Amino acid sequence: MRADRLVSLVLLLRQHGRLSAAALARELEVSTRTVLRDIEALSAAGVPVYAERGRHGGFALLPGFRTELTGLNPDEALALLVAGSRRGAQAFGLGSALASAMLKVVDALPESYRDTAAGAAERLLIDPETDLLSRRLVAEEVPDAIAAEVLRAVFAGHKLRIHYAAADQTPKWRTVDPIGLVTVRDRGYLLATRSGADRTYRLSRVLAAEQLAEPAQRPDRVDLDRVWQERGTRFRTGGDQVTVLVRVDPARREDLVGTALAVRAEEADSDGWLRLEVTFQDPRHAEWALWQLTTDAEALAPQWLRDSLRNRAAAIATRYGVSS
Repeated sequence: MRADRLVSLVLLLRQHGRLSAAALARELEVSTRTVLRDIEALSAAGVPVYAERGRHGGFALLPGFRTELTGLNPDEALALLVAGSRRGAQAFGLGSALASAMLKVVDALPESYRDTAAGAAERLLIDPETDLLSRRLVAEEVPDAIAAEVLRAVFAGHKLRIHYAAADQTPKWRTVDPIGLVTVRDRGYLLATRSGADRTYRLSRVLAAEQLAEPAQRPDRVDLDRVWQERGTRFRTGGDQVTVLVRVDPARREDLVGTALAVRAEEADSDGWLRLEVTFQDPRHAEWALWQLTTDAEALAPQWLRDSLRNRAAAIATRYGVSS
């Protein structure tokens, strides 16, 4: 970890020219005493870092000192910088490593490339924290220690012991054979097997993790995209699925179909609306999907869904009724 911090310190000085010990401490998330020790270590290793005293003083590198990275053109550097703006790395506890890597990429580019790539990257924003309606897109938090332990087990091919809190269940310890990690919409998942059966665990629900010395029972090679697609298909076709008969305004058809698992039948009614037979994951999914469409859709069957939507609408009407 200290070697990474020393490299980051050099890159920060390359980027900013001169920084105080306090500023370096903030950037590196360490104490000023640690920064001073790191400066001494760099000097002992031959890195030309020196101190400038005074009100605007700090630490700086001798002009002309730089690291080297060859072979990157401006477009390649831009691609790395844009990729580095995504929050997926946070799901695997790699946020600090990603930030350090981006510093190294920018620093190692020739001067002309650096200005071009950095300037272009400022014109692109990927996955901001809020949408146009100021709705915050909240990423799931995974403690760095847990993410690091899971990563080590995945890369080393060792069994992993996790304390997992499944939805609506008491947390339990379980030993799994890790296959790989997937991040989808800022949610991280561990794909694994347990006693030979496929299992998928959400990283944010892992309360503790411990890599074991025993080798994991898993294939040497894996097509993670195919595995994810297969598990997604099994998830969508399992559970307490329900089939619903719905009338919908054609303008909202895609909204309905986009939330359903499948469309089994479709025809046009005489008034121009569409009549569809669609499948949802479970009753709660069906009720949620139809409620989103407000008066642009009508559930015709089953009756329990009509009753549930009517009761919900009545409760809303009562809440916002004329007060005395």
